[in-house]
Amino acid sequence: MNTTSVDSTAQVDLDILLKAYRLMMTAKTMADTYEENKNICSKYVHSTSRGHEAIQLATAFHLTETDYLSVYYRDESILLGLGLSPYELMLQLMAKKDDPFSGGRTYYGHPSLRRAGFPVIPHQSSATGMQAIPATGMAHALAYLESQGLQEAADGRMVVCSLGDGSVTEGEVAEAFQMAVLKSLPILYLVQDNDWGISATGAEMRAMDAYEYAAGFKGLERIRVDGADFIDSYTGLQEAFKLVREQRRPILVHAKCPLLGHHTSGVRREWYRGENLSAHALQDPLPRLGAQLLEQGVTADELISIAQEVKLEVQAQYEKALAAASPDPATFARHEFAPTPVVEETGTRTPAQAEKVTMVDAALHAVDELLKEYPEALFYGQDVGGELGGVFREAALLAKKYGDNRVFNTPIQEAYIVGSTAGMSAVGAKPIVEIQFADYIWPGINQLVEELSKSCYLSMGKFPVQALIRVPIGAYGGGGPYHSGSIESTLLNIRGIKVVYPSNAADMKGLMKAAFLDPNPVVMLEHKGLYWSKVPGTEDAKTVEPAADYLLPLGKAHVVQRADAQQVEQGNSVTVITYGMGVYWAKSASKQLNGSVEILDLRTLNPLDFEAVVASVQQHGKVLVLTEEPLMNSFAESLAGRISRTCFQHLDAPVFTLGAENLPAVPLNVELEKMMLPNADKVLASLRELLAY
Repeated sequence: MNTTSVDSTAQVDLDILLKAYRLMMTAKTMADTYEENKNICSKYVHSTSRGHEAIQLATAFHLTETDYLSVYYRDESILLGLGLSPYELMLQLMAKKDDPFSGGRTYYGHPSLRRAGFPVIPHQSSATGMQAIPATGMAHALAYLESQGLQEAADGRMVVCSLGDGSVTEGEVAEAFQMAVLKSLPILYLVQDNDWGISATGAEMRAMDAYEYAAGFKGLERIRVDGADFIDSYTGLQEAFKLVREQRRPILVHAKCPLLGHHTSGVRREWYRGENLSAHALQDPLPRLGAQLLEQGVTADELISIAQEVKLEVQAQYEKALAAASPDPATFARHEFAPTPVVEETGTRTPAQAEKVTMVDAALHAVDELLKEYPEALFYGQDVGGELGGVFREAALLAKKYGDNRVFNTPIQEAYIVGSTAGMSAVGAKPIVEIQFADYIWPGINQLVEELSKSCYLSMGKFPVQALIRVPIGAYGGGGPYHSGSIESTLLNIRGIKVVYPSNAADMKGLMKAAFLDPNPVVMLEHKGLYWSKVPGTEDAKTVEPAADYLLPLGKAHVVQRADAQQVEQGNSVTVITYGMGVYWAKSASKQLNGSVEILDLRTLNPLDFEAVVASVQQHGKVLVLTEEPLMNSFAESLAGRISRTCFQHLDAPVFTLGAENLPAVPLNVELEKMMLPNADKVLASLRELLAY
């Protein structure tokens, strides 16, 4: 393919040009209407497509209902080109009840759409680069489903990911490009380059433009088009779409555009752009297309008539949107999560003649059974494929059994591993992914927060993200500062995700199956020190393996050890509320306390089985909340505060808490590690103090 420019002299059907002109005029009139009614239309921040209409409409005209689209916040004209009405877009502008994307929950130009005759447009964040990963995940899902014979490559389904030029400097965009060329994915990256960020110019932000940058990704085809010229944009994109549909590989289209409107309504262009506004106005795509239509025989009166018709249409739709109802405040909490099908414990937990297995093997067998039953399921992450099968052998031999398209290694790209699941889920694949160590999840947090956690809520339930994210966690003796951390409190501050933390093999298998079937993002924290039951005192983590049909619903705590009835009756009992390794510290400590200790294993941290917590606290009146995390500002302290408020009248002592020392990392030396972390002796001391209170 030509890598400098495409031939813009080719003729485009007159009907297409007239349609484009009408929609360009629509976009201009909408922007003018918003500017004329700033007291109403700037209540919520918005951005328009002025200057970008040509490339955006050309893109829209090449998309089909079998495609997938990831837009950015300026892509209003793409939406118009697909057939959405100004009225529908204005409903979002004014945060109205019938906003078809989010019901008034998110900004203008942030669509999420499943509608017959339209490309699928999953939810995404404000799209300043991070959308490239979920979009590439969509293309990855298409390639995967085609590799398994679940879809036909000949159908030509593809993904379009739209980006502003400033966003291409994001590291997550590089991760997306790398995976697109590595896996030869059917995706078109459209970069709209207006040479501005907010108040920063391209020269301030980058050493090269996106076209030049793309040259560094071997296998990423690239072309330039004049984004202010509809004919050049249309013909260039025609060639680009054809390549992706037929050859199933990625391309980047770099389109230079003027920026005629504000960056957003909250940042006035006249404050900082000066004469630059006049220079950009000379590139306005609307009069350019008008001149091309005049050259083809369309009369000036016809163009004037189109403008008059559009003005009346836009005004009528504006007034209709202005009068539309606002959302019912009572609906504000709907769609935090999509309903899960697993609400009861089912299947056989302890089959006859079944042997005991370690937690790591229970997890391995669970994934094996899921891959066998669900052809749309796949498993990927660092070092989980090939010969190794995970650094803990938690995916041993799965790649050989199911093939490298289903179980495979990724680059060191935690953001891609996490964020791609949003795109995978939108297309219909069922991803199971792994972050190698909890300490390495931080590069993926942006995707977890912005893309996965918000999708169901902001799309009004249209795009829950089905993703099972496995994360080995915790200290296991000399792992040091980068392989021993606990992260649950950080995760639990992210709304819209579920967090599971099993403490034994049977729970591991049942919860993993339920997490996979849950239509929401689930992070499964798997304690490395419990994987093989080799740490003294953790022998009970090894259990009889449940049958393949066993499901354990999320959000159900379990009493793993009950206090003696006599001790309870005498008021000499205490409950330990804990999870993970804390279960075994509490078990070891309780052996010296004569039946006085009940242990409640939470198993799931969100959703939390607070009813079970309350019942246990009310029965015993004394409670220790035990965690492996540094204690200050932790989930454990939060839970203790909630217990204090809810159960105050039933408490016979303050709620005790115990966790790691408040240090920034787990030290390498095992004696230093021992000083930092809780252990059975420290738990015993706390329990004795509490019982004596």
